[in-house]
Order: sequence, then structure tokens, then C-alpha cells
Amino acid sequence: MKKKFKNKVPTFSPPRDEDLFLGSSFGLHSYGDLKQFECFFLQFLFDFDHDFDKPVGFIAPSSDTLVFAIAACWNLGIPFISFNRHATSSELEKQLQNIQPGLIFSSKEAQKKLDYPHQISIKQLDLPRSLNVDVKLGYAAEQFTPQTDPNNIFGYFFTSGTSGTPKTVPLKRRQMYFAAKASAENFKPRLNHFWLLCLPLNHIGGISIILRSLLYGTSIFRMKSFHPKMIHTFLSENKLFQAASLVPTMLKRLLDRQGFHVHNNFKAILLGGGPIDPALVKRCNDSGVPLVPSYGMTETCAQIAANPILKPSGTYGPMSSVGQVFTPNQIQIRDKDGNPVGFNNSGSIWLKGPQVFDGYRNLPDSETFDSNGWFNTGDFGHLNANDQLFIETRRSDLIITGGENVSPFEVEKALTKLTDISEAAVFGLPDEEWGQKVVAVVVPEENHSFDEQTLLSSLSSELAPFKIPKKIIRVENIPKTRTGKIERSNLPKLFSNGT
Repeated sequence: MKKKFKNKVPTFSPPRDEDLFLGSSFGLHSYGDLKQFECFFLQFLFDFDHDFDKPVGFIAPSSDTLVFAIAACWNLGIPFISFNRHATSSELEKQLQNIQPGLIFSSKEAQKKLDYPHQISIKQLDLPRSLNVDVKLGYAAEQFTPQTDPNNIFGYFFTSGTSGTPKTVPLKRRQMYFAAKASAENFKPRLNHFWLLCLPLNHIGGISIILRSLLYGTSIFRMKSFHPKMIHTFLSENKLFQAASLVPTMLKRLLDRQGFHVHNNFKAILLGGGPIDPALVKRCNDSGVPLVPSYGMTETCAQIAANPILKPSGTYGPMSSVGQVFTPNQIQIRDKDGNPVGFNNSGSIWLKGPQVFDGYRNLPDSETFDSNGWFNTGDFGHLNANDQLFIETRRSDLIITGGENVSPFEVEKALTKLTDISEAAVFGLPDEEWGQKVVAVVVPEENHSFDEQTLLSSLSSELAPFKIPKKIIRVENIPKTRTGKIERSNLPKLFSNGT
């Protein structure tokens, strides 16, 4: 769907070479270093005859090199895909059938999973090597012009749909420009101060920190994984840290640490990745931890609604709200017949605006947008009289565990592929640590025994670890409607009866 927006696309000033771009336990790097890396990266792609009509792929753990490579793709206008390194071979194969990168940079571990002809070790881009080579651009590289038109696709992202089939979301530069502008009006770190990045680098949540920092000319501090003790030290003692993006599971672990607090110059923790727990917001307020609960998804290029930043002494009213939708984007709450409803009435959430994507790859727009270009998020909630948004259910049956999206249909399919399982139903149960935990009920084939550990072991080759149920129980029947659909609202009762 070709969308037209009247709003002027935001612009940003280029960063200064001497300013800090990236910090980690391996050292500090400036924007000048990034500029040098871009030359190395561009010449590398030409040397390997990369097809610039295709995206560059990455499948590797978080590293300074991966951050530099993603940043270089953005600055050079080269579309990219960052795959989930925990995905199974079969999952990756399906994604590669959907869209084929011209070249994939992968870790040694990931290379074992992929049978792809255009694949090379990401170690070829290692920073110590790339920043110490005197790069001389060839004629083709010298003539290269970065493709930075706002309507160009900057990346492709995979998202679990409720059908169980991963959808491919092409995101355009326009979306990131508007997202960064809206976010900056609420919060932007000072130059040479850190935005903590400990989120995975295959989700828009983690990648948007890199891209927004590039547009702002500000700094990132990268951590390979979430480390509560180290983050506690950073946020409470190091005045260079001004922001951190976390999911609820991470925030709970920090708050559970004795004496957790943040220093006086710390601006905010940006919270996303699932429904907002008012008790969690209250704990932050009581502890003097500034928090920005937000709402967004891959299709909106991360957050599209957020609460304003308050001083530690401030109080959110009400605490369960995720704030207002960023202008110039629009929101409607609609009933089951598609009609807009008034304040404080629940319904499905529809969005429209320059921050909303233009449609899934290889899927008809009619399944995603209405005739006026409104996007059906699949989420449910309501607005109050102040246009504050309240999320009630995320994408209907989708399970959000530790900030990761899990389609129950995908897990059910994996379970029923096993020879001793006749039927399966998968759903999420509330969990204090993970937000939700994945659980399952199964009906074994006749004359087959049920062994939970055997099932879990069998699933490990089919599903990423976060998708594997924490608990599987046996039942005689799975509740269904007259049309044969699983009655998911009754599954939690069934599970509690079986434990």
C-alpha cells in the first residue's frame, strides 16, 4: 500500500567525528572510527561482489563489530536483516526462503545451522582489523552513493503472527526518522553520555537504540547480555549513563536487588516488551527510579506511545497507562464491527501515521489495513479522556515472555509433529519473573505413554529455547468450540486442574 503523509520528514545533523559512539567492556570508539569502518565495510562488500539489490544478513551474538556493521548499513543506505542466533536450522531456512540476503555474516556457531552459499565469518569485520587497515576505495566503491531516501527500506524484521507463520516486516527510513524525532521530544541523552544497550540485536527494540543514537549523535554502551549486578553499578555510580532500555523481566530483576537505585543524573529507564504492570511502575516511583512505560511493535519501528519523563518525585496518573500516541500518528479504538468507540470503552487498537509500516512482505494489504490505511494491530485496549492508552491484551493469543514473542500455534505444531502426541494447546500463564511463561497441555496418542522430559528434549531441536514450554501436562481432552477451535480462555483452568 503506497501511503502519502503530509507531515515533513524530520532531519538530523550529522554527528561529529570526535564524539563518542560506542562503549563496551572492550573499550571506546568514536564516530570517526565508525566512518573509517564504513569505508572498510563498503570496500569489503564490493570485493565479495555483493548484490546491492539484496540486503546484508547478520547472524551472530551481540558484539561491538555487529553494532558497527548495523550502523554502517544504516549510514550507507544498505538494507539489512539480523537473524535470531537462537533460531533452529528449520526456522532459519523458512526465513531465508522468504527473503534471501546477498551476503550473510555469521558466527562460527551459526554457520553450522545454515546451508547458504553466500555466507562468510563475521570475524572478517573484526574492529581491531578493520580500524587498522588503510582502506583505499576502488573505483566502484568511490562511485557508490548511499541510498538514504526516506521511503527506502532500511531493514527486514521477522515477527511471530498469531497464525504461527513468521511475517516479514520491511521497515523504511521514514519510520525511524519520525520515531527518533518523537522519542527525542520526550528524551534524548546528552552528547558523550551512554544509552545502555543490553537487548538482543535481532529485534527492533535493540536495533532502534543504535539507529536513534546515530541520528542524535549520542553514545551507546553495549552489554552482550543482561547482567543485573553490573547494570546496578552502572546506573547507580557512573554519571555517564543516562538511559537504559529494558523489558519488564529485566526491570524486576534490578528492583529485586537490595538497595537498587539510580544516580541523580540518570534520566530514565525505557520500558517495553509486554503489558505494563502498575505494581512495577509503583515500585520504581517508590524507589526514585524514573521510568517511561511505552507501547510499540516491530510494525511501528519500536515505541509509538510513551509516558512523559517525570522527575523521581513525580507520580504517574494512572500508573497502568502507556501514555499518549506520538504525533503526528493517530489512534482509534474500534469495536468488533470496526466502529470507533468512545473513551473508556475497550476494543481493538488501530494506528495510522508515518511511523506505521506500509505492509508485510508477500501478504495482501487487505489483511492488515482498512480501506483508509488504518493498521489493525491485533492488540486490545482503551483510551481515557486524556487520550492516554491502556493495553489490555497484546495481539490476542500471542505470548510475550521475557520480552520475546511466542506464537502458541508454532509451538503446538512442533508438539503435534511428535509421534506420541495427538493434540496440543499452548498458552501463556502470568509469571512474576518472565511476565508470561509458556505452558502446554497435550493429549497423547492412544496407547502411548506421557513423559514430559522426553517431550521437552525433542522440542529442543525444533524451537528456540524461549519458545519451549516451561511445563507440559497431560489431559484427556482439550476444550473446543463447536467449530473445532480451541477455547483458549478455558485453558488456564484446565492447566491448574492438572497441576
